[in-house]
Amino acid sequence: MATIWNGSLTFGLVSVPVSVKRALADSSLRFRLLHDRDHAPIELERVCSADGETVPWRHVVKGYEYRKGEFVVLTDADFREAALAAVPTIELGEFVPASEIDPRYFDTPYYLMPRAGGESAYVLLREAIRKTKTVGIGTIILRQREHVAGVTVADDALVLEIMRFERDVLEPSEYAFPATGRMRSSELDMAEELIRSLMAPFNPGRIADRYRANVMKLIKARMKGTEPRLTAPRPGRQDARVIDLMERLQQSLAKRGAAAQSMPARSQGSARSRPRRSSRQTRRSA
Repeated sequence: MATIWNGSLTFGLVSVPVSVKRALADSSLRFRLLHDRDHAPIELERVCSADGETVPWRHVVKGYEYRKGEFVVLTDADFREAALAAVPTIELGEFVPASEIDPRYFDTPYYLMPRAGGESAYVLLREAIRKTKTVGIGTIILRQREHVAGVTVADDALVLEIMRFERDVLEPSEYAFPATGRMRSSELDMAEELIRSLMAPFNPGRIADRYRANVMKLIKARMKGTEPRLTAPRPGRQDARVIDLMERLQQSLAKRGAAAQSMPARSQGSARSRPRRSSRQTRRSA
């Protein structure tokens, strides 16, 4: 993976030389728009809304619409003037308890890689953040724009989280949500019991992108001139009727209890023939 940024993390008088690399893979499928008759790619043109004529790039400018139909035009020189000079330092001015940061503020993660000679300082910062359960907060300039930066830990990696500014996060008060008075304590007790029965370690590999898999099967089948065998969609469970929550909770708990009781009976025969695996091995193979 290409390096996006080179510089240093600083906290107090300690400096950690690091580079920034992507932590996300783009697995989205990309499609071109084609003419249905001859499958020739369709080019999108820049058409003027006033006269319907195609506008060459040299006559295209950027405008901010401050009122309906009225714009302030900014030139490339304006953007260069507003751009921030690249500063090769992320100064972590404060460390905030991770539990106090609303997850809505986190946007895009990147890996911070230690550069030559910075391994010891890298480990020191990583383990200090891990032990204090904090997030280091600072700013970073990427592509001439300033971003809020949060530094966290994932396994043996320091992770740079590009964070959203306060203006970008809508408060819940912008919308209307139901009050807790609509809930009965008995329902809450049963809902908690149901959640506890469904608790499991987080395993993202257990969740498959079935739509993407189906599209890839379609593509490969079309290339071979065959018919694909697609994963059937789950039956819908939406119910527009007013439901009795207590009844549904009781049914869910009864179903979970029956499943738990039947598991030992099904596994007794195989338990004698196969060695028992640790929970870590089980999670890895799931």
